[in-house]
Amino acid sequence: MGTGTGIIPILMSSLTKADHFTCLEIQEESVDITRRSIGLNKLDNRIDVVHGDIKEAADIFPHNTFNVITCNPPYMIDNHGLKNLDEPKAIARHEILCSLSDVLSNASKILKSSGHYYMVHRPFRLSEIFVKMSACGLEPKRMRLVQPYADKEPNIVLVEGIKGASSGLIVESPLCVYDKPGQYSREYLDIYES
Repeated sequence: MGTGTGIIPILMSSLTKADHFTCLEIQEESVDITRRSIGLNKLDNRIDVVHGDIKEAADIFPHNTFNVITCNPPYMIDNHGLKNLDEPKAIARHEILCSLSDVLSNASKILKSSGHYYMVHRPFRLSEIFVKMSACGLEPKRMRLVQPYADKEPNIVLVEGIKGASSGLIVESPLCVYDKPGQYSREYLDIYES
């Protein structure tokens, strides 16, 4: 949901055994880039791109269709952070065209029972994320904070929810991106080298 330029489904097609991926993106320029990337990677038979609005996902796709949904929704609400002057970037980063509630409610409708929802977001909205996920029937089951360095505050949160699951959250140890300036941590490199 909100595939941007399509890097996540392209990576997932090489790292998972999934047969098929469907991308949803509202920005026409990003849809065009995604389609070209899919073609260049010879993945036309595995990845489809739908030009559409997250707020209408439950009208675009049949309910209870997907086993897994990934999303990197806009992080910032209207009064947080500087809005990028480049409209496509502003739309990707700020809740201009959709809200967290829009994303979660539509994801819940099109996700199968016991399906997995994976989201990348910002820690400052974590309590809101958990409340809204639970309200939509996407029970938060696993969380991991990502921080640039061991002694720095986390700036990303990874959350996994399961549709219709009972409560119970596993909090994994934080992922540190760098050991020191310019040097990625071993764990970070292991993730990208797998």
